[in-house]
Amino acid sequence: MRFFGVLLALTALSACTATERAAPVPAPPPPSAVLPKTPATLSGPVLDAGGACTGPAPGTAAAIEPGIDECDLVRLKGRPPTDVLVGEGRAGREVQVLYAEPGAKELYFFVNNRLDRIVR
Repeated sequence: MRFFGVLLALTALSACTATERAAPVPAPPPPSAVLPKTPATLSGPVLDAGGACTGPAPGTAAAIEPGIDECDLVRLKGRPPTDVLVGEGRAGREVQVLYAEPGAKELYFFVNNRLDRIVR
C-alpha cells in the first residue's frame, strides 16, 4: 500500500513539473514587404482615357522613340489615338495607346509617362 502512495505522489509531482510549450513566434516579414513603395513622379502632361493631353504639351521630341512622353506621341502622330487604356501597374502609371492604321495597328506602351516599347 505504501508503494501505491509513493507512486501516486510521484505522478502528482511529475504533473507539476511539466511545462507547456508556447506557440512559435512567426518571423517578421522581409523589409521590402513592410516599407511602402514611393509613387513614381510624372513629369509633364499625360493622356486621359479619351486620348487628350491633360495640359499643354511642350513638344520637345523630334521622333517617335523610347523615352518620349504620351503627349509627344499624339503631337508627332498628328491625330488622336484610336484607343487609350490607362491603369496602375507595379511600376506605377501604365498606359497603352492604340493607333489603328489602314492595314496595320500600332500599340505604344508607356510607363510613368515614358514610351517603353512599340508593337507593330
